[in-house]
Amino acid sequence: MSSAPIPADIGRDLARIVEAAAEVILPFWRTELDVVRKADESPVTEADRAGEKVILALLAERYPDIPAISEEHACEYGTPDQIGPRFFLVDPVDGTKAFVRGDPNFTVNIGLIDNGAPVAGAVCAPATGEVWFTADCGVVKREGPSGDETPVRARAWPEGQALALVSHTMKEDKATALADQYGFSLRAPMDSSIKLARIAEGAADIYPRHGPTMEWDTAAGHALIVAAGGRFTTPEGEPFLYGKADQGFRNGWFVARGA
Repeated sequence: MSSAPIPADIGRDLARIVEAAAEVILPFWRTELDVVRKADESPVTEADRAGEKVILALLAERYPDIPAISEEHACEYGTPDQIGPRFFLVDPVDGTKAFVRGDPNFTVNIGLIDNGAPVAGAVCAPATGEVWFTADCGVVKREGPSGDETPVRARAWPEGQALALVSHTMKEDKATALADQYGFSLRAPMDSSIKLARIAEGAADIYPRHGPTMEWDTAAGHALIVAAGGRFTTPEGEPFLYGKADQGFRNGWFVARGA
């Protein structure tokens, strides 16, 4: 499969898979959850593990020749020392801190990487039922598995009204410095890769990330941004690549922008 053509409707199929995981994850939301701290002090819950189990089983069934690297499995057993040109990156609950707090901004992510670039992806927000996925037309959004489908696009930069999405924990001095550097006027705090989906649908304009992330955090949203007409690069404007096995699949800084 890794050398075969990528199915044209794979984004839609990935959307069904993230929705299936969302059905398993959502009943855990706003309940008393046991939270375990991983080695990096980030939280993991039973919901993360349950969602990952569903996703990995469905990917293995439908795409047996494409390996998948998933956050919780990688944190428990380590990342592979090498990876081929085509693989999935999976984050079963991106924004676990928001999930634990009871906030709605957490997502389920699957991105397909081919030769270092994300070529397809799906992001689901279980709390709202929204799902975004790559398609022939660019990016499609729907609310729930049976909801109406709407093509979405990143918007042009609204001079003087550009909205940046930033971390809840970002300090004021850093936010001000980023505003000076990138030229946005407004900002809103938001967790998880839903920030990337909001930019892809034209609801926001920029997400500058000057801090650590992992490849599974960004791959699906990166695919959405590019398919919707936006850009996802290093702060210097260089291509942002995946498959960094020698670095444990860690990301450097990035900037996601609208059209």
